[in-house]
Order: sequence, then structure tokens, then C-alpha cells
Amino acid sequence: MLRWLMRQMDRVALQDRSYMFLFEPGPEGEYVSIDCETTGLDRGRDEIISVAAIRIKDDQILASESFRAITRPRCAISPEAIKVHGLREQDVAQAPIMNEVLPDLLRFIGGRPLVGYYIAFDLDMLNKHVAELIGVELPNKTVEVSNIYYGLKYGDAPPGTQVDLKFSSILRDLGLPLFNQHDAHSDALMTAMIYVALRDLKARGVRIARPRHTPTQDYPGG
Repeated sequence: MLRWLMRQMDRVALQDRSYMFLFEPGPEGEYVSIDCETTGLDRGRDEIISVAAIRIKDDQILASESFRAITRPRCAISPEAIKVHGLREQDVAQAPIMNEVLPDLLRFIGGRPLVGYYIAFDLDMLNKHVAELIGVELPNKTVEVSNIYYGLKYGDAPPGTQVDLKFSSILRDLGLPLFNQHDAHSDALMTAMIYVALRDLKARGVRIARPRHTPTQDYPGG
């Protein structure tokens, strides 16, 4: 009920009515896997420098239906971030700003649910620009793949069980290849693969095996 009320309020607050399609249901069975690379991890200060999105239809990844863009941020890229994704100031100097590519990204997404790995961070970074453009944040439903994975592997685990939600660990458990991690398009593609694999396991009632030992808690890393 609360989500419905918030969506209705956002409909009213929408400043550009041409984006009303974001509030309409997307094509049945379709999702969008999305990933962003940023200048750093500060949600308030840092900005997006690369974004990619790939459509999913039921159990099919529509790799030919993808969106990707390099963008020029309004702040410096931190040295730590450069070590992660390899994008330097000179790599983005001639790129468009995020608000210039955002309309095309929003049209690509439409009303489809968004799939991601720690998607809350990506949404926070995107919504800074979405709110500037249309006056409200993205109304799309979201799917967090690490939550699905956790449920299938650790949902019935006893207290003290080691929890590993690293991206590479999820791929390994699902028998999926690790591509060039921290490239937005590669990460969006791998996330889509994870989602399709997890949904298949869940539909068949198959759980993911975990080690029998129970060492201390291990919190996920990038």
C-alpha cells in the first residue's frame, strides 16, 4: 500500500509528463539488468562515469538489446576508483554529461523492473540525475540478485554460518563465467546471467550447496 501511495504521489510530482511511461507496466516477463561505474563510493559527492543496461525476457538474455554509455562527471575521479574500473579523466573528458544520455536510458528501461547486484547504490547514483531531469526518482521495481542467492544458499543456515555474497563467489557457485568485472556492460551481462540462473533454480526448488563448517561471519566485498 505504501509503495502504491508513493507511486501515485510521484505521478503527480512528475515535472515532464513525457516520462509518464516510467509509471506504466513494462512488457510482460521483461526486466532490465543495470550497472554503473562511478567516480567513487560517496553517494552524495560522486557521480556516474559509465552505465550499461541489458534487457531480459523470461529466461532469455537479450544481449542485442543493450544500452551503454560513458559520461563526463561533474567531479574528479578518485584514484581508488580508477584502480577498480580503469576509467581516467582523459577517458571521459569528451563524453556527454549524464543528463544528456539519461533520456535515452530511461526510454530503454521503460517501466521494466530493474535487476542488479547491490542495486541500491546504482539507484542512488542514478536518481540524483533522474530527479534533476523529471522531478522524481525512478519508480521501477527492483530485484536484488544477492538476496535471491542468499535465500537459496543461506536461507536455512544455522547461526554462525559464514556468509559470502561476493560477486565472483555467486558466479562460481552457479557455474557462470567471470568476465571483465567492473566494466559496466560486463557487470550488467553477468548480473543478468546470475538472475536467470537463480530464477531457474528457484522455480525448480533447487538449493545451492554450502560448506558444512561454520566459521565466523564474512561480510561481502566488491
